[in-house]
Amino acid sequence: MKTTDIISLISKIRDNANRFIVNEMDSWGVKGLAPSHGDIIFALLKNEKMTMNELARKIGKDKSTITALVNKLINQDYVQKTRDTEDNRVVFVTLTKKGRKLEPMFNKVSEDLLSTVYRNISQDEREELLKTLEKIKNNF
Repeated sequence: MKTTDIISLISKIRDNANRFIVNEMDSWGVKGLAPSHGDIIFALLKNEKMTMNELARKIGKDKSTITALVNKLINQDYVQKTRDTEDNRVVFVTLTKKGRKLEPMFNKVSEDLLSTVYRNISQDEREELLKTLEKIKNNF
């Protein structure tokens, strides 16, 4: 493999991971969500409520993209928006009951994804891979 193929390889890994996630969600009966929706739900499972700006920073998307993703999740009753009682300009996003019910699925899909990703890769190789990928990311 040529070293110039790294971006193509990373792109293919991302595509495969996204396909894996969508297929797993389908098997749980969760339809119509993309992995980027899952990023928001996963963040909210870890943090009870977040502003749009916090979500944007957490998952690495711009605020307009987050707004569109959150609106779709609202339409599917997975999340809701509420205004801060002290500062009406601040809008929080929180999970609904339906959204919180996704936690077991998210935990299992995440576990299965990581198991697939790291199959036949030693702990030392994992650590070195993460260091290298972090360096590549920081180069940008």
